[in-house]
Amino acid sequence: MIKKWIIYFTLLFPAFIFSQKKDSLKPGTTTSISFTIENKNSVAKTYNLKAETSNNFIIPILKNGEITVSPNESKTYIVPLQIAAETPKGKYSVLLQGNEITTGEEIIQTAELLVFGNRKLSLTLLDSPEFVKAGETIQSTFLLKNYGNVSENLILESKNAAIDLGASLSLAPGESKKVTVSKKTPLDLGKNEYQNLNLSVYSKDNPQENQTAYSSVKIISVKPVEEDIFHRFPVSASVSMIGMQNRGRYDSGFQGELYGKGSLDDENKNLLEFHAVTKNPVEFNSFTQYEEYFVNYKRENFWVHLGDKNYFASFLTEYARYGRGAEIRFDLKKISFGGFYNHPRFFKDIKDEFNIYSKLKIGKQSEITAGYLYKIPRTENTDLRFTNMIIDSDAHLPYLTGKFNINKNLEVSGETSYSKTEKTDGTAFMIQTIANYERVKGNVMYMRASPEYAGYFNNTSNININLQYQLSKRIHFIANYIQDAKNFQRDTLFLAAPYRKYLQYGIQYKYSKNGNIIFYGGSQRYEDRLMPKEFDYNDRFFKLSVNQQIGIFQLNIEGQLGKTENYLTGVSGNSSFYTANISFDKFKTSFNIYGSYALTSRYQLQNQQQFYFGARILNRFSDKTQFSLFYQNNYMPEDYYTDRNLFELLFQQQIFSKHELGVSARYNLQRGELGNKDFIFSLRYTLKMNVPTQKIAEYTTLSGNIKNLGVKKVDGIRLRMGNYLSITDRNGNYLFKNVNPGDYVLEIDRSTTDINDIADRNVPASLILTDKENVFNFGLTGAAKIQGKIDYTEHENTLSFAPLSTKKKKNENVIVEVSNGNQIFRKIAVLGDYFDFTYLRPGDWKVKVYRNGLDKRYKIPIDQFEFNLKSSETKNITINVIKQSSEIKYQQETIKVSYNQNKKQK
Repeated sequence: MIKKWIIYFTLLFPAFIFSQKKDSLKPGTTTSISFTIENKNSVAKTYNLKAETSNNFIIPILKNGEITVSPNESKTYIVPLQIAAETPKGKYSVLLQGNEITTGEEIIQTAELLVFGNRKLSLTLLDSPEFVKAGETIQSTFLLKNYGNVSENLILESKNAAIDLGASLSLAPGESKKVTVSKKTPLDLGKNEYQNLNLSVYSKDNPQENQTAYSSVKIISVKPVEEDIFHRFPVSASVSMIGMQNRGRYDSGFQGELYGKGSLDDENKNLLEFHAVTKNPVEFNSFTQYEEYFVNYKRENFWVHLGDKNYFASFLTEYARYGRGAEIRFDLKKISFGGFYNHPRFFKDIKDEFNIYSKLKIGKQSEITAGYLYKIPRTENTDLRFTNMIIDSDAHLPYLTGKFNINKNLEVSGETSYSKTEKTDGTAFMIQTIANYERVKGNVMYMRASPEYAGYFNNTSNININLQYQLSKRIHFIANYIQDAKNFQRDTLFLAAPYRKYLQYGIQYKYSKNGNIIFYGGSQRYEDRLMPKEFDYNDRFFKLSVNQQIGIFQLNIEGQLGKTENYLTGVSGNSSFYTANISFDKFKTSFNIYGSYALTSRYQLQNQQQFYFGARILNRFSDKTQFSLFYQNNYMPEDYYTDRNLFELLFQQQIFSKHELGVSARYNLQRGELGNKDFIFSLRYTLKMNVPTQKIAEYTTLSGNIKNLGVKKVDGIRLRMGNYLSITDRNGNYLFKNVNPGDYVLEIDRSTTDINDIADRNVPASLILTDKENVFNFGLTGAAKIQGKIDYTEHENTLSFAPLSTKKKKNENVIVEVSNGNQIFRKIAVLGDYFDFTYLRPGDWKVKVYRNGLDKRYKIPIDQFEFNLKSSETKNITINVIKQSSEIKYQQETIKVSYNQNKKQK
């Protein structure tokens, strides 16, 4: 009796609540809805009632019933409902139809109910390999299921793998999908390594709820690079055969080169660099190497250089002087000090020079340097001078430099120097400011040297200004001003670039993501420093530049119009320039095509026409082969101070490991030449070596025994570990000797064992060999198997009223998992179907069944199994899934509602 009242209360109480307020209901629950049936007549009425719903997932537990209502009374009729978990979110209706059994009077009532939206996604790893070999494809399978009652439009993402179902997926309520992500592993992997694959899933409507699952797979290198027991120093040795047609004369010969750079020890504390290039067999050219010998060494706070280099004291005193000498430096916490001796090789006015300095660090990025440079002039051949500055005697040049970070956006640096000889003295100074603000960026530098200053510059000034202002993301204002130094003590190996006095200002407008346009205005003064002068002019110009990317093509077009004052001829005229440049990459090849047309009054002739064109092709056929081709018909006269390529062919091929062959051929205009072309050819062979400098480890060994645990044989089994191979003897013993220490994977060649043989330990096995002797034993036994069936049954309906649907949904399934503590395997099994797990290692195994979203009416009496698998055993199991019908006995009780007839009539 108590049980009956509990059931009655359970069904009836929600009816009262629901009848007062339409509320939202959760899917997967049982509820009830009430209807009020009123009899206003003086005769009792009996109705046959039938309940229906607007959705198949909402099932009336009491579908048919009968009710008798006394005269002038009302009764509440309760319809209990089962709302399935798959019921979609929304508004639904319950229809109650009735007929009076005597008169046939029909009544129809409708009630509404709301079903909550329930979002619940599940993403779990279903299957993934433990090992794959390099070059194979990793495939990891994940199970994605929608446990909610809302259809989900999902986005699938993987940072490092391809997804078989694509980037988007629609998943209905209760639906599940297997998602496979795959990634091709590199064949040339040098070491074993782990690769993590990930899969992220989120709804388009709810992106913040992101679910991610991972799998980790070890990749076994098939072309392993072994750990070296020596620390090695990289060295390259080259020999070149060079031939040159130089101003009508042909010269040729051989040139050798040796270069090394790296650390001498495993801790990278001792750093060494050396370079040796033998004498050039032809006249020096920018495209050939000059004779050079040097070595430098660094350890912690000490650095020393012996031999050739560009020696630098300071910007004003000695900016760049190539010579042969020595330099040393000590770096302490906040103080550095050092010095150098230099014998210039390409500046005959100076015989020797000495420099000492000390640097003090102030904060992280500010510093002050004080130094002293001593120059000894060359006294012999005093009639032959290479510059207009004559040092009459030894020169003394103290200097002071500083760099100060005012704040994170502003840096100020400068230098002041004084020079004194027996007859003259002079001064020089330089100041520079660099600003880097959000909208304003700039660099301003000014230098001035007096006429008698004996440093790198004298009797000159130098101005360099670069300013940029960002008005918006699309609009920038640009301004540049350059005034070159006129007098400086450059090396005589190269000719000097023309003197420039250049002003340019403009605006840049970025009209799209891939395009911008720049408007320029300004003036430029170019004066040839060589004699006789080839040009000396001043331009006032306006220039337009357009840059646009169209697909794979990068396009640049420029046009310039200006007025030219020619100081050589004393004539003024117009000058115009039009250039186009297009570049693109295709078929592992970079292409660049250039063309220019000019009508100018800059040179000897007024309205002189000039047409320049050229192209460059750069191809990388593979990591071992490179090819480059360049052609340009001519160059502007302003470039004649340097060596210029008219035609260049470069080809480099790695013929064997560490062996390379290079070929180059060039037609060029040498510095100072305007029309006479020369030819240079070079054939170069390079050997790259790694010279051992320190032994950092000892060879190791790996030995072991394969125990026979019931297989036919343990002899003749081939084992592989990286590049090493071993075969077991008649007792199953194996040995790997002289193995470099490192991380390895030990594998069995399955072709040398029976198909059903399996190791009693995890093999392939990850091994880290560090000890001198290492041991790994394991046994071979027969693989076991677990197989079974998901047995599905249904209980007969015992309800005394309308039955619930007992039809099994299509593809209802469970997840079956087997594990032994080290290995886990999972499979999806459909109710009523068979499953199996093959090639299992004998031992203790657990089988666990996951519901995978089964309805609560499905019961799994036993969802876990434990047993010990024997060698070659097949274990059969049956997993029972029972669909139970509700056993609730509904008892219809009467709720009487009466009223006073007289009051109603008033």
